[in-house]
Amino acid sequence: MGQPTEWWRSAVIYQVYVRSFADGDGDGTGDLAGVRARLPYLAELGVDALWFNPWYLSPMKDGGYDVADYRAIDPAFGTLAEAEKLIAEARELGIRSIVDVVPNHVSDQHPWFQAALNAGPGSPERELFHFRRGFGKRGELPPNDWPSQFVGSAEPVWTRLPDGDWYLHLFTPQQPDLNWAHPAVRREHEDILRFWFERGVAGVRIDSAALLAKDPALPDLADGSDPHPFVDRDELHDIYRSWRAIADEYDGVFVGEVWLPDTERFARYLRPDELHTAFNFSFLTCPWDAGRLRTSIDTTLAEHAPVGAPATWVLCNHDITRTVTRYGRTDTGFAFAAKAFGTPSDLDLGTRRARAAALLSLALPGAVYVYQGEELGLPEAEIPRERIEDPMHFRSGGTDPGRDGCRVPLPWAAGAPHAGFGGEPWLPQPADWASYAVDRQAVDPGSMLSLYREAIRIRPVFGDGPLTWLPAPEGVLAFARAGGVLCVVNLADAPADLPEHTELLLASDPLDSGGRLPKDTVVWLRG
Repeated sequence: MGQPTEWWRSAVIYQVYVRSFADGDGDGTGDLAGVRARLPYLAELGVDALWFNPWYLSPMKDGGYDVADYRAIDPAFGTLAEAEKLIAEARELGIRSIVDVVPNHVSDQHPWFQAALNAGPGSPERELFHFRRGFGKRGELPPNDWPSQFVGSAEPVWTRLPDGDWYLHLFTPQQPDLNWAHPAVRREHEDILRFWFERGVAGVRIDSAALLAKDPALPDLADGSDPHPFVDRDELHDIYRSWRAIADEYDGVFVGEVWLPDTERFARYLRPDELHTAFNFSFLTCPWDAGRLRTSIDTTLAEHAPVGAPATWVLCNHDITRTVTRYGRTDTGFAFAAKAFGTPSDLDLGTRRARAAALLSLALPGAVYVYQGEELGLPEAEIPRERIEDPMHFRSGGTDPGRDGCRVPLPWAAGAPHAGFGGEPWLPQPADWASYAVDRQAVDPGSMLSLYREAIRIRPVFGDGPLTWLPAPEGVLAFARAGGVLCVVNLADAPADLPEHTELLLASDPLDSGGRLPKDTVVWLRG
């Protein structure tokens, strides 16, 4: 397709949550065969790359983020040979592949951890993890007071074994943290990177990228601890510099999951010899508000500018309440701690705003990530409590609805059983899921799918240049990109007049009878 070497700087990357994308063998779980069969759909959508959530051998205690073997595909999804075929077939269509690596922890079924359990206290096998004796007269108290990284969970991050040792797990007890001060841990992950680059992947997404390094003393978490004992420690940068040297051998790229409030420290991960890109959580969690959105955009561009890294823009992912539902609520932002059952949403309003947000994000400079199903305008599904699988729900004591609502299997064919997904899905599809089906939307020029296809098709008109804000009334955002192409976003209560232009390229919804831009609508214009 003649893509530039630095294709990742302005790519549209589609996130594939394999378990819920398409079921090729009819067992109700999405798989690699399902993805391979739908590659023509992804090519027609026009995306540049696919990011696959973990597809490795896993007990699935945390949606595959508990990895038992990085060099094997979980049998529920297929085989390593199928993964290699998928990577190659996608590349033939001009679509690159990005795999997910989870370096902070492994599954408790990983051979290393099983060996550590069998070896006993003080063994070399346990040095690959964080095993400690506890406090108290009989060692019955955990080694420190660190909190769980599942928001809203009060459960400890230490689990005690019958032999008296405790082991650290920032997430579930089935996900023991690795000791990144141990050279064998570093060597193993460098080998894993090479393993996948040699199989043709173009990039790697790094889960929980700021959590790997721990203070070796494992001290209590005092208020305002500086440096933090397990978040954003300086040792991380040496790890990522060694990773970057490997990626450069293969012309590969990294995208880090880095949640940090300090913009200067965030930018350090994007220095030229470290990660290429990182996810933009500021924009993802931002409310549908003109002032807040502009601040988020400005802040994002400013924190990337000193290191010359491209920004990334995303509206939703496998952890976040779907955009249509979120934007239809009174509170249009997102915070894990605020999730609750029964929060009402106006889906018509949310859909209108989600269409507008799609055009806004695709007009911004940098790369865009599209979570599967966002191009169909899927809302968050309400999962019956007895069908919820997400550990976030259980670790909250049942108050958090969890993340399964954005992971419901996709609808492909309106008239087929299970909306064409395959067998009976592992998570229940809502009764109206068929109304969002791909085959129905593909023939409707006004559908969300048609909007995404057209927007991605014409997006290159914005070029690679910077963003320049234009004068606009309160509640309206307007900016120009290269070649005089404009984007105008109306979040005000009244319709807005359009700036002078020679052509209307695309609109998220029709203009009003006077040719003005209605509320919650976005247009792309040629100046």
